Parts: sequence; structure tokens; C-alpha cells
Amino acid sequence: MQQAGGYSPKDLHFEKEGQAKLIEGITKMSKAVRSTLGPMGNTVLIESPQHTHGITVTKDGVTVAKAINLLDPVENLAVQILREAASKTAASAGDGTTTAIVLTEALVQNGIEHLQEASNKTQVLRDLVSETAKVVENLKKSSKPVTKAKLLDVATISVNNDELVGKIIADTYNKVGKNGIVTVEKAQGSDTTFETTHGLKIDRGYSSPLFINNQKKDECILEDVHILVSDAEINNILSIENVLKPIINDGKKLLIVAPCSQNVINTLAANVMKNALKLVAINPPSFGYKQHELMGDIALSVGATYFSQATGDDLSIINFSDLGRAAKIIVGKDSSIILKDNDHVDSEKINLRVEQLWDAHKITTKKEDKEFILSRIASLTGGVGVIYVGGNTDLEQKELFDRVDDAVCAVRSALEEGILPGGGLALYREGVKCLGEVKNSTKKIALAILGHSLQEPLLQIYTNAGVEFKVPAMRKINQNYGMDIKTGEYGDLIKLGVIDPLKVTKHALQNAVSVAVTILSTNAIITMARTYESKN
Repeated sequence: MQQAGGYSPKDLHFEKEGQAKLIEGITKMSKAVRSTLGPMGNTVLIESPQHTHGITVTKDGVTVAKAINLLDPVENLAVQILREAASKTAASAGDGTTTAIVLTEALVQNGIEHLQEASNKTQVLRDLVSETAKVVENLKKSSKPVTKAKLLDVATISVNNDELVGKIIADTYNKVGKNGIVTVEKAQGSDTTFETTHGLKIDRGYSSPLFINNQKKDECILEDVHILVSDAEINNILSIENVLKPIINDGKKLLIVAPCSQNVINTLAANVMKNALKLVAINPPSFGYKQHELMGDIALSVGATYFSQATGDDLSIINFSDLGRAAKIIVGKDSSIILKDNDHVDSEKINLRVEQLWDAHKITTKKEDKEFILSRIASLTGGVGVIYVGGNTDLEQKELFDRVDDAVCAVRSALEEGILPGGGLALYREGVKCLGEVKNSTKKIALAILGHSLQEPLLQIYTNAGVEFKVPAMRKINQNYGMDIKTGEYGDLIKLGVIDPLKVTKHALQNAVSVAVTILSTNAIITMARTYESKN
């Protein structure tokens, strides 16, 4: 509703009244999401015109979170903030959205209760943030690397304890290796399968969103693609005329890995839109000498001639025969995946380059240089796996696709930073430690908020399973001792295969605390004024 003069009336909400509505919004959303937590979590039905029969059936926390919009504007603000925490967790770690939401609600509820004792609320919230950082450090110290034997457990848990699909994910990662890339696509039939091939990942995405041909995933996907590799800027479309002619005349496909002027990008994008040309451009990765070396690796991997400004190459003499080939490319906003065409790869040259890099790694002393060399080796030797998700119905396929997509990201997170005992146990243990700390007044209140909140995910998992939580049993033997909810067996949870990726747990906690501090420090809320008309 906008009045004359361009002014839009606002509603103001202050102190306890506004905060109470924020808490109500968080509670409503959390209630819908937290029932999905754990191996015995429940499904949620979502009405949606985009899916078969207008229904989505899911156990995915972020899917539930995205579906919730509340009528009350203040309550809905809380939902939006909470959804952001869940989305950030999913984006950074691939999983943990439900945990983030459960933690946020617990932090807010405990914060409201304990902050009544505080004379300096602001300092308590600062202490809450600093104590959270200490918990994160403790989690890092207690994490364990993922062994091949534990990879299956991580994958199975991440896909909501579907053992068959968990095995497919684990087998895919075992094939491509720790540094490999795994993507998820929909299958044509009902079976879920996987295949692997050689490929590489470039940490650069499309130069213009107009190159996107898969709107759902915001990606440009092309098969049987020719590849131009150059670090010399293309500032005139005529300089690559010899390359573009077959693309225009014969319907071939092209990936340009090179810096392009904005005029060139605009011209290419316009032709993609108007003339249905199948091409996409991305910027070269990194800068300086590293760029030169990475571009050389890319050219070698796809069988292209590398045109380099550093060696005085003239881009105007490039011919179609100088281009490399790829079986498939997947170009996203921030990164690109190239699936190699083995018929156009010189394996001997690649093996020689890898040997040279290992020799360089042995004599290099700087940590960052060693890591850079290892990343180059991984790029040259790593594989790419594709999991094709099937289903008997569109509804079944959509639900499984979402689970597999999240699980793949969670497994990658586990491989990157290690694992913790799962089922909320790692957070529960840290929560108990917090409550045992003796600090000054503000830190004591902050630790009380944090300590009680960290126990909530484990307690919710027990609640969803209909199992009574027994405190004495959780304090035995070692830090990994707990109960496998699925079997009722007590023991070392890592040995039992009940595992959470450190990266997932860490990001869920950090994002939850960030949102909770925002809510707890809010004293005034401004929303657009609304008028509601009843329909009779």
C-alpha cells in the first residue's frame, strides 16, 4: 500500500511485543522442521503447485524451511532470518539445515530465559559469540579423518539412512578419489545408478547469466564441446572469427576459457539468446604466474593449444584445430566442471606433467606452494562422477534427488574436514562442558545459554525416535560413547557408523548463533503496514 507522495506507511513493533512475535515465528518454523531430524525423523507434506498432485513429501530441512511463509509480518521476518541460516549452512556444508534451525530456536529460547539475569545484555551476547568460537575449536580438535571404511557410513547417514543409495554415493567417491568431483542428475528410468569419468573443476563460472541454458540449476550444460584456452584478452570478436564460424555454420558447441572485454561478452550473449548459439565464456582461474600454470594444465587436460600472452602468442592466428574437446561441461555461477573426452587427451603428456609436479612438491618448502602443486595434481588426475537419480514417479524422484544432492555435499564436507560422533553427541558433549565452566557473571550466563542449547539436537533426535534419554548412560567410557538410535545399541558412535561431518556441525552452530544474536539484540522492528480484507 503506497500513498500519494511516494510514502509507504509502516508498522512499528517495540521491545517485548516485537520480540515475542519473532520468537513465535521461530517456534512455528522450528516445530515444522525439527520433527524431520535424525534417522527416525518424520516426513513433512507441502502443498505446492510445482509438483505432482500439488504435494511434496520430504524429510529435507531446507525444503521445509523454504516452503514456510507466515501471515503475520513480524513472525515472517523471523522465518526469513531462520531460513537464511539454514540456506547458508546448506550452501557452505551441503547439510545441517535442520540442526541449524533446532539450535537457533534453542539459543533464542534459552537466551530469553537467561538474559533476564543479565545487567549487561550486550556483553553477554558478545561472550556467547566468543564462547561459540571456543566450542568450534574443540570440535576441530576432536574430529577424525574419513577412512575408506567410514565413507559408506557417512554417505548412508547423509542420505537419511538409505543403505542402497548410500552405497552408490560411497562407491562413486571411491572411484573418483578424495579430490574428485561428484554431480547429481535425474535419470530417465526408475533406477539410481552412477558412472565415472576423468574431469577437472575450474573455480570460475559464466561471464554472463545470459549463457544459462538450465534455468532450474542456473547452469550452462553442453555436450561434445570444443574449448578455446587463452590468457590473452579477447577484445574484438573478429579476432576469434576462425573459431566462431564452425559454431555458427555447423551448430558446434564452444567453451571459451579466456578474459573477454564486456563488448565481446555482450555480443556472444546476444547471439546465444537471439540465434541459439551453443557457447559459454568463463574467465581464467587465479592470477599471476599461477594463472599461467593453471591455464597450461587446463589446455593439456582437454588437448587444446594454449595461447598465452606471456609467450607472445597472437590470438588472431588461432584455428579450429587448436581447440580442445570435452565430453560435457557444466558451468555454474562460481565454478565449472569439464568432463574429459579421452580421445582428445594425451595421457603420456599428462603423466609427464604429474611426475614433474611431484618432483617440484618434494623440493618446495612453502606450505602454500605445496598445496598449490597438490591441487594441480588433483586437477590433472582426478575423476568426475555422476549419480543418476531415478524414481517410479516424479514425486519420488524429486524427493530422492534432493536427498542425494544434499548427501553428496555432506560427504564432500566430511572428506574435507573430517568427522565427529553423530546423532548430536559432539554438540551435546560440548554443551555439558559449557555448563561445568566457572566464569565471571556475563560469561556464566553466555555459557548457560550455549550449554543448554547445544544439547537440544540430540534430545530432539531421541524425541523423534520415541526413546527415553538417559543421562548416566551418555557419560561412560569416552567422548564418542552414545546410542545408535536405529538399533538401540550403545558404544563408540564412530565405530558404530553414527557420524556427522565436522564442517556441517560447525557451520550449523555458527549460523545458528549469528541468527540468535540478531533476534536477541533486536529492540525495534519496522514492517510495511498491511490491510486485510475478509472474503465472504
